[in-house]
Amino acid sequence: MSELTHINASGDAHMVDVSGKAETVREARAEAFVEMAAQTLAMIINGNHHKGDVFATARIAGIQAAKKTWDLIPLCHPLLLTKVEVSLEAQPEHNRVRIESRCRLSGKTGVEMEALTAASVAALTIYDMCKAVQKDMVIGPIRLLEKSGGKSGDFKADSHAESKVKI
Repeated sequence: MSELTHINASGDAHMVDVSGKAETVREARAEAFVEMAAQTLAMIINGNHHKGDVFATARIAGIQAAKKTWDLIPLCHPLLLTKVEVSLEAQPEHNRVRIESRCRLSGKTGVEMEALTAASVAALTIYDMCKAVQKDMVIGPIRLLEKSGGKSGDFKADSHAESKVKI
């Protein structure tokens, strides 16, 4: 078995030992979407939501989630992130919100899970804040857009992949 696996020699799940890996600058970006009714999106855009600024709350939730990924996803390493950004964009032409997260650090393991967690939790926060108005919102797709740094090399998602996914 490979040295960098979540399965040990006994076949049990374990946290990968990254102590022998070199520290490099690592960065990852992820995106998520929340599809909703035009009226719900308009309420968010116009700032008419009785719970306050939906985008600001989702942004903070995404940042906090990225910092706690190790506490949410089994076998993830606790990381000292040096940068977490969460941006939200209303896309009225599609009745949805697009969320993009970016995580960065200098370390021995990547930040893909942190970026995906940030985007996911921001999407869930939008749902939570708006569920009293609309329960049938759809979250997804959620995907890794790109990652750089580390032994496994760089990754960049097909830029046309999102347009192929219908939500």
